[in-house]
Amino acid sequence: MIEDLKAKARRTWEEIFPACDVDALAEVVAPDVIEHGARPGEPQGFEGVKQTMLWLGSVFSDQRWEIHQVIGEGDTVVVQCTHHGRHTGELMGIPPTNREVAYDYVHIVKFRDGKGVEHWGVRDDMTLMRQLGVLPERPSAGRVAG
Repeated sequence: MIEDLKAKARRTWEEIFPACDVDALAEVVAPDVIEHGARPGEPQGFEGVKQTMLWLGSVFSDQRWEIHQVIGEGDTVVVQCTHHGRHTGELMGIPPTNREVAYDYVHIVKFRDGKGVEHWGVRDDMTLMRQLGVLPERPSAGRVAG
């Protein structure tokens, strides 16, 4: 059972999200899914997840999720990955930079009846903002702020 759930979670980010495949998304996400990190104004449920997927596809072209590990226990799966893409759409008021980005993400998905019913996401927004040029790069090692 857990291996099936891990495969569904992997498929979600390796195949479904990069392709913005709404029909396939309905196969792995419950209609009443709770998204704990929903953007302001975004609805809960399948419609909200669909909007997020399509929005990401409009912000990042050539996107892919590099899966590092998938861990499962009981009804919950954790996916540690890196999201790669080219910033070609507006992101939170940041106009497209056409820069390549790669930032870490951890997805935690609780399943019921083979579909995701809750999702928590933890992403490295600091790295993403640095790659987009919104924040300065980290100071080099040994450099002391004064």
